Amino acid sequence: MTGKHFGTAIDINDCSKFYGSFTALENINLRIEPGEFMCFLGPSGSGKTTTLNLIAGFTDLSGGEIRLDERSIGNVPAHKRNIGVVFQHYALFPHMTVARNVAYPLRQRRVPRAEAAQKVAQVLAKVHLEDFAHRYPSELSGGQQQRVALARAMVFDPTVLLMDEPLGALDKKLRESLQLEIRRIHRELGSTFVYVTHDQEEALVLSDRIAVFNKGRIEQVGTGHQLYTKPKTLFVGQFIGESSILQGAHKVLGGDTVLDVGGVAILAPGVPTGAEAQVILLRPEDVCVQTPGTGPRDGRANVLQGTVRESIYLGSAMKYEVLLADGTPVIARSTTAGTAFHIGSQIELAWRPTDGRLLTDDGSVGGH
Repeated sequence: MTGKHFGTAIDINDCSKFYGSFTALENINLRIEPGEFMCFLGPSGSGKTTTLNLIAGFTDLSGGEIRLDERSIGNVPAHKRNIGVVFQHYALFPHMTVARNVAYPLRQRRVPRAEAAQKVAQVLAKVHLEDFAHRYPSELSGGQQQRVALARAMVFDPTVLLMDEPLGALDKKLRESLQLEIRRIHRELGSTFVYVTHDQEEALVLSDRIAVFNKGRIEQVGTGHQLYTKPKTLFVGQFIGESSILQGAHKVLGGDTVLDVGGVAILAPGVPTGAEAQVILLRPEDVCVQTPGTGPRDGRANVLQGTVRESIYLGSAMKYEVLLADGTPVIARSTTAGTAFHIGSQIELAWRPTDGRLLTDDGSVGGH
């Protein structure tokens, strides 16, 4: 490699992709900053891989425009976009050694042999495979093969590196190890990384920002912390991290929003707009589990009664699934230093109004 460089800005403007009557993407807009690590996160069929393929040039746009550093690339073929791509299934040449696999993009670009050999040696060192240059793919583990694929995508100094679920076929421990390697490489290169995954934890570990896809559109873009603490839609709130949903009709009393949950008045965070049916999204760590009769304390003005359905020891914490009287499940997590409640125990769940997130059930957000 030739040292640290800075990546390319990517602008996706009103982009759509149709396959006959099927809408894969509809009018999405997103700016990816130079050198940013952007994750596309969402369930299967949400449009994230389609968007990646549009940037790469593997798929043609049905509408809209994509720009790299202010230059429209609609008519630029894939092999002239100077974009590196890493696929989930490696796509290594079985008859070539590691070194020859990595050198392949340089041969296609007619890089002189001595310069190519130097670049290959440098990039193999970056992925810790310098001692495997003369081996064949069949002689490598899955993790090593994926490192070769990553090296091949990096060797020609692309300003943009696209990765489509590259760790999806690996076991959990190896996947976590390679996530840290990819983060390190991103910091060293300074290229723009765009990474597709359906794994929320992976997106949180890797990214500077995350674009959450759902049904061919982008629901929200933000840092992991922003998406977790301030989801703008019910889909994002449920897709990022664990959550519980309380549903009921709202009313405003003395400037406060109150949600009627099974006949119990619950203070909600902010005044909703639009639909009458509302939901409160709660994170497990914000819900306090306490013995019956304790009541509100420490600002936890909201209290509901429930029955423990599951009690799970997690080492540093206890995780509880609690059923409310109407059958609504609520997840709570507490440190093991407190009292442990057993299955069937009657308990109270308490939380601060500001710890909830008020959303309308059509996905629009209430004030907070």
